[in-house]
Amino acid sequence: KGDFGGTQEEGNVLSGNLDEAREQIMVAAETVFTRFGVAKTTMDDIGREAGVSRPTVYRYFGDRDTLISAIIERRSRMLFAKAREFLFLQPTFADQLVEGLIFLVDRGRSDPLIRILVSPEHMQMAERLVGSSGLAARLTAEMWGPVLERALENGDIRTAVHIQQMSEWIALVQFFASDSGYPESAAGTVFYAGDSARLFWSARVFWSDS
Repeated sequence: KGDFGGTQEEGNVLSGNLDEAREQIMVAAETVFTRFGVAKTTMDDIGREAGVSRPTVYRYFGDRDTLISAIIERRSRMLFAKAREFLFLQPTFADQLVEGLIFLVDRGRSDPLIRILVSPEHMQMAERLVGSSGLAARLTAEMWGPVLERALENGDIRTAVHIQQMSEWIALVQFFASDSGYPESAAGTVFYAGDSARLFWSARVFWSDS
């Protein structure tokens, strides 16, 4: 048996390490989500792709929503690493904000799973999975925290501003950028994301007067 109580047959497929086994199941789930779409994929489909039974999938992830949330978190963090690397190449905090939102919305809408976080067509699922649980807010704070802390140290943001408050605003802009009313196209979405960030920057609600 593996560390999480799988059968010997399943133990030959999944790693005996809990985190590695969960990762294997998530990778399998991503494959079938891409193949069939999130809404049409069943736990049986995921089990078959992973080479394990449906009850085994449930042992590692209590329900389908928990599995999808874990995948959103995993893929978001993969995107964050690339986004922060891109952001810190920008010359000013204003550029980081505008270009960062464009980068995240553009890349997010092209990923079928991160899209759950940012697309209005998945609003009901997103609210159930990441809204009420606070996952979206935590992920936004995780992504932008280092950027905002550096801006605070450099005097680009008012010292009275709370990082969490700023992160919540960024999450809101990202949502409205995705639900923009522009044509359902990458170009329209990216244009609106940049436009929204530039508009709020000009209002200078959070920014330092220096």
